Amino acid sequence: MKNKRMLFTGGGTAGHVTVNMALIPIFQKEGYTIDYIGSHDGIERELIGQMNDVTYHSISTGKLRRYMSIENFKDPFKVMKGVMQAWRIIGKTKPSIIFSKGGFVSVPVVLAAKLRRIPTIIHESDYTPGLANKLSIPFVNQVLTTFPETLEYVPEKKSTYVGAVVREELFTGSEEVGYQLTGFTKRKPVLLIMGGSSGSEKLNTIIRNCLDDILQHFQVIHICGTGHLDPAIKQEGYVQYEYVQDELKDMFAITDYVVSRAGSNAIFEFLALQIPMLLIPLSRAASRGDQIVNAKSFAKQRFAQVIEEESLEEESFVSELEQLKQMGPIIVDHMQNYKQSEALSKVVEIIHKHRK
Repeated sequence: MKNKRMLFTGGGTAGHVTVNMALIPIFQKEGYTIDYIGSHDGIERELIGQMNDVTYHSISTGKLRRYMSIENFKDPFKVMKGVMQAWRIIGKTKPSIIFSKGGFVSVPVVLAAKLRRIPTIIHESDYTPGLANKLSIPFVNQVLTTFPETLEYVPEKKSTYVGAVVREELFTGSEEVGYQLTGFTKRKPVLLIMGGSSGSEKLNTIIRNCLDDILQHFQVIHICGTGHLDPAIKQEGYVQYEYVQDELKDMFAITDYVVSRAGSNAIFEFLALQIPMLLIPLSRAASRGDQIVNAKSFAKQRFAQVIEEESLEEESFVSELEQLKQMGPIIVDHMQNYKQSEALSKVVEIIHKHRK
């Protein structure tokens, strides 16, 4: 009988955790014991800590920077320390397989898994692979992709397109609970604004400066990121949160339009829920440009409108919202033509196939 213990890893942003959170309950129902390796203080620790019966292990990890910093000279030692810590954790827990969602914390885990000869699968959400996954790919058994086009950037022999893994719980939201949480009514459409798990200072500022104009047309749920609440703003039809987890499904249930960054996991969730979206991808100056590519792909398929962060101004933002409202029915029509993949079941099947 095969060992029913599994280890997950991934972190740094919520996008590197949500797929794991979708998979973990499935394997728990199958009787698996679940361990998770993350960083000491990353968002993954908070998110996984809210799940039942998951043992969290923290390791040392460096940050994969693309710019010059004195920390770059220290990071290889942090990564090697993380590899040794992960090696010991894997030796103690003896998982039958490891599933990695990426992020810099995953690299030491993948390297340690190779040393321990534990089969490892990684999942790439974005159109092009992130740096952590690029480093990990030579050491893993299987690469799973969200976009079919990603197969052009990964080894053909060990890569599989599975589609977007969307949390099933998002389809169970309650309108009644959503209206109770926000205090909103059905008189105006609801606009959900998300600046990513760490928030967007520029987007937050523009929203608050334009709030009077926006509230003429929408009720606003503003998820502004940790430390970015403005308690001085108390206006009818406007609620703000640093971060939302359990109640997000209920807020989605009342959401008519969304403004968001263009992280792959989030935009595929909006697509699955058929919510018209205005995407403001993270700029190339602050990233490797993956969100820009994701957003362009969605715009090409007419699932979303896109505005570059460099072009984001108060007047253009309000104008884009008005256009989003007008184009909403057309966007939903295109979304309805999108065939949702059975990604969750595909991933589970592949994991069963590769585990010891």
